[in-house]
Amino acid sequence: MLEVILLIVLGLAWLLLATVQDLKKTEIYNWGSFSLIIFAIAIRFFYGVFSEDFRLLYQGLLWFGIFFLFSNFLYYLRFFAGGDQKLLMALGAILPLYGDFSSNLKISIIFVGVFFFTGLIYTLLWVGAIGFKNFSKLKKELRKQFKKYRKHLIFMVLLSTIFLIAGFYESIFFWIGVFVFGISYLILYVVSVDESCMVGDELTASLEEGDLLYKKVKINGVEINPSWAGLSKRQIRLLKKNRKKVKIRRGIPYVPVFLISFLIFVFFFFTGVFDNIFSFLF
Repeated sequence: MLEVILLIVLGLAWLLLATVQDLKKTEIYNWGSFSLIIFAIAIRFFYGVFSEDFRLLYQGLLWFGIFFLFSNFLYYLRFFAGGDQKLLMALGAILPLYGDFSSNLKISIIFVGVFFFTGLIYTLLWVGAIGFKNFSKLKKELRKQFKKYRKHLIFMVLLSTIFLIAGFYESIFFWIGVFVFGISYLILYVVSVDESCMVGDELTASLEEGDLLYKKVKINGVEINPSWAGLSKRQIRLLKKNRKKVKIRRGIPYVPVFLISFLIFVFFFFTGVFDNIFSFLF
């Protein structure tokens, strides 16, 4: 049990430090995630040496590989940026707390479910607060986005109306209609917040690797295009030499979602409710 407590304490300590860093700078240093992987694997290795049971090490390596693939999949879907991707990958070396695959599969599925649900609530609250704080700018952008996507919105309203009418015959269609209608305007709101409140000028002297460029910049025939990977060191050097300011798209600090989800995970683990949750869901 000591090895499990060490892994949990290690995960909590690293996530707490990463959360503080993300809230201050809205970025995560890669060395933090990589060092978490190294320490987690080291704990598993030394436990295997002293106990002569390497199952915990094998499970750690296996689930690190699984989370490596899963986190990259989410990264290429643009679910989150590179720093968050590496942190989720690192948690793959922490989460498998059992020596068998089936038990680790259960707790990993529950963690991912908690992570997505927490992320949804967190994002909605954060975006709602930003919109409220910058309501005057948001109002103008909402009008602009409504005009831009007017035809799409009319189509979604008509589609949701069809489902709502069908709901008189089968109740599930009513809820599908509510979902289609709600998600359409929610996406419009999120896009409007992103365009009006999350974009701003940044001094090139303050740029850091991974910052997201908002618009294409052309310097002496060389184009620097916005990319999901963010600005490279070479691009930043070029911008510093030729531009005083550039427009940057800012994100929301997402590491608190990892910390909250991990705390819920730890609570579930020590209260022994994983099997009950899994039985209820499946």
